[in-house]
Amino acid sequence: MSSSASISADVRPWRTSFLTLRDETLASPPPSSVLPLLRNLLLSHSAAELAAAAANLPPHEVTSDVTLLGELALSVSERHDADETLVQICHLMHDVCCKVRMQINSSSWTIILNFLEKFVKNILGSPTMSFSLGGTPKMKIIGEILEILRLIDKAFGRNSSLSDNLHLIEFLCCVVSCLHSELLIIYRSNEICLTDTGIGDTNCNNLWEMQTIAFSMIGDALSRIASSISASLWHSVVEIIRKVMDFVPSKNLLIVDNIMSRFFATFFHCLHLVLTNPKGSLSGQVTGLVATLQMFLTYGLSSRCPPLPSNVESKAKGARSPNQKPTVESKRSVLGAYVPPHLRRRESIDRHLPDTQFSSDSEPSKYGLSSSDSDLSDNDGYTINGDHHRSSKTRLAVIVCIQDLCHAEPKSLTSLCTLLLPENDVLQPRKYQATLMTCLLFDPVLKIRTASALTLAAMLDGHSRTFLQVAEHKGSSKPGSFTTLSCSLGQILMQLHTGILYMIQQETHGGLLTSLYKVLVLLISATPYARMSRELLQTIMASLCTRIRQDLAFKIENVAQLGNALSCLGAAFSVSPPSPHVLEMLEDDISRGLIQRQHESSVLSLLLQLSEQGRHLIIRLEAFQVLRAVSHNYPSIVTAFWENISANVYPLLSASTTDDSCAGLLKSETCKSVDSTNERCTVAAIKTLDECLRAASGFRGADDLLECRLVDIQIVAYSTRRKKVSSAPSYELNGKRTSRDHSADCSSGTKQWFGVIEMHLPLALSHSSPLVRAASVTCFAGMTSSVFFSLSGEKQEFVKSSIITAALNDEAPSVRAAACRAIGVIMCFSQIVCSARLLNEFIHAVELNSHNSSTSVRITASWALANICDSLRHEATEHLESCTGTVNDFNSISVLVESALRLAKDGDKIKSNAVRALGNLSRFIKFTSFSSTSSGSRDSMALSSQSCEISSSSTSIGTSSKSRLCLDTRWLERMVQAFVSCVTTGNVKVQWNVCHALSNLFMNDTLMLHDMSWAPSVFSILLLLLRDSTNYKIRIHAAVALAVPASRLDYGTSFDDVVQGLEHVLESLATAQLSTPSNFKYKESLEKQLSLTTLHVLSFASTNEDQALKDFLVKKSPFLEEWFKSLCSTSLDSNDQPSSSETGQTKNEDDELISIAPKKATVERAIKSLMNVYQYCNHPDIARRFERLVGPPCTKVTGELPTYSKARR
Repeated sequence: MSSSASISADVRPWRTSFLTLRDETLASPPPSSVLPLLRNLLLSHSAAELAAAAANLPPHEVTSDVTLLGELALSVSERHDADETLVQICHLMHDVCCKVRMQINSSSWTIILNFLEKFVKNILGSPTMSFSLGGTPKMKIIGEILEILRLIDKAFGRNSSLSDNLHLIEFLCCVVSCLHSELLIIYRSNEICLTDTGIGDTNCNNLWEMQTIAFSMIGDALSRIASSISASLWHSVVEIIRKVMDFVPSKNLLIVDNIMSRFFATFFHCLHLVLTNPKGSLSGQVTGLVATLQMFLTYGLSSRCPPLPSNVESKAKGARSPNQKPTVESKRSVLGAYVPPHLRRRESIDRHLPDTQFSSDSEPSKYGLSSSDSDLSDNDGYTINGDHHRSSKTRLAVIVCIQDLCHAEPKSLTSLCTLLLPENDVLQPRKYQATLMTCLLFDPVLKIRTASALTLAAMLDGHSRTFLQVAEHKGSSKPGSFTTLSCSLGQILMQLHTGILYMIQQETHGGLLTSLYKVLVLLISATPYARMSRELLQTIMASLCTRIRQDLAFKIENVAQLGNALSCLGAAFSVSPPSPHVLEMLEDDISRGLIQRQHESSVLSLLLQLSEQGRHLIIRLEAFQVLRAVSHNYPSIVTAFWENISANVYPLLSASTTDDSCAGLLKSETCKSVDSTNERCTVAAIKTLDECLRAASGFRGADDLLECRLVDIQIVAYSTRRKKVSSAPSYELNGKRTSRDHSADCSSGTKQWFGVIEMHLPLALSHSSPLVRAASVTCFAGMTSSVFFSLSGEKQEFVKSSIITAALNDEAPSVRAAACRAIGVIMCFSQIVCSARLLNEFIHAVELNSHNSSTSVRITASWALANICDSLRHEATEHLESCTGTVNDFNSISVLVESALRLAKDGDKIKSNAVRALGNLSRFIKFTSFSSTSSGSRDSMALSSQSCEISSSSTSIGTSSKSRLCLDTRWLERMVQAFVSCVTTGNVKVQWNVCHALSNLFMNDTLMLHDMSWAPSVFSILLLLLRDSTNYKIRIHAAVALAVPASRLDYGTSFDDVVQGLEHVLESLATAQLSTPSNFKYKESLEKQLSLTTLHVLSFASTNEDQALKDFLVKKSPFLEEWFKSLCSTSLDSNDQPSSSETGQTKNEDDELISIAPKKATVERAIKSLMNVYQYCNHPDIARRFERLVGPPCTKVTGELPTYSKARR
């Protein structure tokens, strides 16, 4: 009873004060009346007395009263005489929050926060305000405010709303700004000189601890709201962070003690959260951020390094470059024995003396910030023993921030790579010029080394790949000498290779080793090895093989790590262009017989061993993938290890898919995983087999049948460009064709194919896995014409029947897609078209799959359809004698036309192939009109009187070989409608395929182009593409199509528009700005092609043209005169003009543009046509100027037009 009375007496001051206060403020009195009430009713009691009373009250009651207090304090905060009262209220709130866990809701949180924010902004925000208010130092007041916020946020933070968190962040930014101003004042006024211990005065320490609390709460709030922060508030936080980051290095405040370590760790964690969800560009901030972050890469580490053990030093010598200085510290040798967390602090005191450079302030934080001994992993025992101040957390946060910048501002960070990556002496410890490699090699904390590796991976990924392509290594440069950017990047790449390869040789921790392999793969993909040291690739391969053999020798067959090492090896062998030095190494191994003897120094021997039966499936899978890369980039050596590949693949196919241990109706998860791995390994083996077959056969892609798209075009295209087919092996080394032409001799390829058809393919085609079947059918898509027809009739029939069966009967979309791809390749063999039966079977299979619901199947079916139509056009226009009846089958042509028209309404990838098919068909289908059509009766191509025929001859209409077949008379109209629809709705590839298709259509010699009602629209579309398209390839193809009509009559009423359109494009092209860098290499081609097309069209100009066109030519005569002069002066001399044969040879051997100068007759014909027009229009002076152009100045315009090179897309 006495206890209850005592409690009642204790709480009486609180309840009496607040009940009276509520009663007196019910009528909302003015601030002048509220202030005396607060002083007399509440603040007449001491804060300690009221806080003690609050501890005995229910939390909800205290919360309600404190909220009322905050609301009343806010109402009087504007009065100039309220300062002392507000300070006392703040004291009271602080003491109450320390004793009572209040039940805050959003409403009370807003009221309290508004009061505190107003208090800071109006009273404490100005640095000129008195240092103390009512005898209380300003910083103590701010410390109490932060403590109030911390305690309330701890209780309410998880339930706070988005607006509550945004409000808190905004207020905390204000507090940090105030604290920062105080720091500036203190450092300027007192001129603090930091002692050797790194400790400033107490005020500074308190300020840093308060900023630690503030940034900790900002970080917590940012974590809760994630990406919902507004852009303006995000920029405010960035501005505050930048102020602090600029201040720290300016005052040399990289102090290592408990207070500063906690601050830096919290601060950089907050920066990490800001960078994770950027709300604006940081490009202007990146340089300053990186410069400051770099200073902290070795924060807290002693400048002295223990001597290098002799065994490690000897190993380091083999891993460094010739100009590399020796020594690197072995981190694992200094790791102490494991110490339990509860003993680490005592062990630390006993074993380690304080660092002489920095002394510790071991005073615990007065604001409740402490670090647990379990903050770091048990794996980091050395860190707990040696890292007294938890400085490793700061270094880790800094590296994470750099990684965030890699993702947020990759372009800006790439240009600063010289700050973060070493240019020399990578294996030497750096104290004052630390880089990410310094952290990776020398930091004693595993987490930091792993984070450094991941950050390096982030830097090497993405935009850096393009940036690093300019790198070039020219050996070591003299210290202090000027170094170009390309050489600087080359030195960085060399140092990265040295450091990463050394780490891979030495590292034993699995997680870090995985990260190192990831970095190496990205480094290999980003390095231009053709511009680097010639031995660099070989060094990578040798180092990886050494690591693999070491693991195997010590029976450390860690499947994951061996797989990672093999992935790196595969990346090295996949480098493009292939390295001639690597080829020499492989050929040397083969010539010495090291492969068959399984010699330790042979890379191929190791790969073949790892792909043998008995190895783990994952290891075999990775080994097969590396062997596939070897076969792709170095096809000349494939025959040397073909027997080994064949022997290693066959057991995978002959073995049962499911082991006996996994037999039964219900498989365990382990068995399912084994089946999946076995399936993937088998697919990899077949793909390796496929690549070897392509290399042995001399496969160069499905384009080895050259397309005669514009075989008799009047104006030859200005240039030809060899298309590199990714599915074909590489026959170039450093951009040059190898001396061995594998396509010339198919005897070895025939032998390989014979063995595969006998042993492997029957098993693979009947495999239960659709992925395995798809990979096996894809092998047929790598066959060449010479190999196919060198096989026996039985083997040829096996190939054809396997493809057709897969296309018609297999249920798996991947298998059907692979079969259609194979059909598209086989149909490029000219002899196949001569077999009507086989042609009809292929057409049926393709047409059936063009209805498939799978997009991937329809894409390959449409591609095969276009190739079939291409082959038919090729036969119809060039091989009449060999195949007189193949292209005259009505049903087959009808199926092809209808399928192509239907597919032209599908997606862009399908539409582009359909348009190509329609263009090929429109080239040889004959459209013959039996009745003349007047200008007033051309509607829809005179459907009642016009029929379509298919002829196998493009020049002998009416001969006996021509077969008249009355087809659907709307075909032509529907084709043109499809072209117009595709060019307006399709992507870039569709549009330039439409231009090619229209060129083919215009070349149909039975088409009365001038009588077609759609002709003006088509010419307008081509002119529009030529003028406005942002893609220069489309503009080039449009210019070629406009040059196809052979006479003035073919242009019809569109001739005036064509002439004017070409002139306008010519005039504007000289001053046009390139829209994208990719157009640069096509600009010259467009200019030359446009010139050729314009010459062709101007040669048709005559005195019978409309007056408007004549006036236009007169108006543009100055430009045309200068253009002709320029054309004559830049044309090739007859001695330099390539012949037809030379042009074709260059096309096949060099990936370069080939200039074709207009022949003299074409230029003179165009000039004379204009002379006649000007003479007729009574402009003799203009005519005489043009007449002089035909004289001596134009003698350089010589040479014959070469025949058009047939080039498949």
